Amino acid sequence: MTVEKCTNTPSKLPGRFLWGAATAAFQIEGAATEDGRGPSIWDVFLTQPGTTQQGDTGAVTCDHYHRWREDIELMRRLNLQSYRFSIGWPRVVPAGSGPHNESGWSFYERLVDALLAAGIEPFITLYHWDLPAALQARLGGWANPEIAFIFADYAEAAFRRLGDRVRLWATLNEPWVVVNAGYFEGVHPPGLRDRRLGFLVAHNLLRAHAHAVACFRAICPGGSIGLVLNGGYAFPAADTTEDAAAAERAMVAQLGWFGDPACLGGYPALLRERLGAVLPELSSEDIALLKHPVDFIGLNYYFSEIVRHAPGRTPLEFEVVPQPHRPHTAMGWPVTPEGFSPLLRWLSRRYAGVPIYVTENGAAFDDHPDKSGYVYDPQRVAYLREHIAGVQEAGAEGVDVRGYFVWSLLDNLEWTHGFSKRFGIVRCDFETLRRTIKASGHWYARLIADGGRVAVTPSDLAARRQREG
Repeated sequence: MTVEKCTNTPSKLPGRFLWGAATAAFQIEGAATEDGRGPSIWDVFLTQPGTTQQGDTGAVTCDHYHRWREDIELMRRLNLQSYRFSIGWPRVVPAGSGPHNESGWSFYERLVDALLAAGIEPFITLYHWDLPAALQARLGGWANPEIAFIFADYAEAAFRRLGDRVRLWATLNEPWVVVNAGYFEGVHPPGLRDRRLGFLVAHNLLRAHAHAVACFRAICPGGSIGLVLNGGYAFPAADTTEDAAAAERAMVAQLGWFGDPACLGGYPALLRERLGAVLPELSSEDIALLKHPVDFIGLNYYFSEIVRHAPGRTPLEFEVVPQPHRPHTAMGWPVTPEGFSPLLRWLSRRYAGVPIYVTENGAAFDDHPDKSGYVYDPQRVAYLREHIAGVQEAGAEGVDVRGYFVWSLLDNLEWTHGFSKRFGIVRCDFETLRRTIKASGHWYARLIADGGRVAVTPSDLAARRQREG
């Protein structure tokens, strides 16, 4: 066997590039009924039989609410420059509106202050799927137009409490998933299958985002606020005009659906043409608010797809082609690092002048600790290495990428998958709550210490470019 020499690819990224890790409140905090926290729609949803594989809930998870000091020390050991986390809306405003919970706000103030003291920049997401259950029960949640104003009130409180110390904010995490999983497929709360209602929910999410951005401009003029999108690059199944157009439609349908209003002030013309009346109209007030675009786009990237033209299948006339020949993660997702760089370029072209943060990227694998609890996870190291190389390739080609956040800091509650899927670069033993940095975490810490230089072989780069075409 010939061993190829590894070459260090120098970082082609800006000097202020942030290396970090990400989490979400519901997935790691626990303390679900402590200190005045109210229930979220996920707390309610996971009490229904069969929603998780083993009945896992958010009652304890990683117990970050009590162990946050230990977790910040882990971040310091990992050399993290930034930490992206979300505020649990039910923890600070238990009913979604009305009285605020001082204990909840104090928790996040302590967390932010300790991060800053450790030299780690906080990056806050306002909504990572944990809608207060009271809003769902009382108003119908995101389907009610009034929720845009309720969300803005919550956002204003967050800006006033933390905006003097926090520079980077995101309004919503993956609104496409909120709609697709919660209202099209019914596998996330509120567990509905109503496409027309789903498009209304998407509309109200965008309105909530726009109102929050307007509020941010008035309170935090020196900060930056954005929206976090999820998606992958769509490769045409064949070298035909029809498949190329179908691949473009696939990306617009996922990324453009929310990215265009946030960056360009309105829905994509393609969606208006293809979806017609099912896509709600933006009011004059909405349009006026959306004229103030985001400061950045957050991108959560996990995999790319192959797409072909499918006449008459749906209004958008495309379908995804399976990729059985590829390695897959424990989530069943294909490993496709070659899609990362072209996707970043696609976003950079479509939203010219808008910087990009990679707000999530990572992989779940079936981790097996040794007797000491240590996890040797070479598959995750390889995944991160190739994907970070893709980010650097995009940066070398002029894409304004300003940060990379691995998902996730800790193994956590992976929504309806419960504790069965492990994304962390730090292992969490869910019985003892002991934390152990995995091999991937040590690799990531060295990468950051070395200024972001990624060790890749010449065949790695050649294979990726060949797959990219």
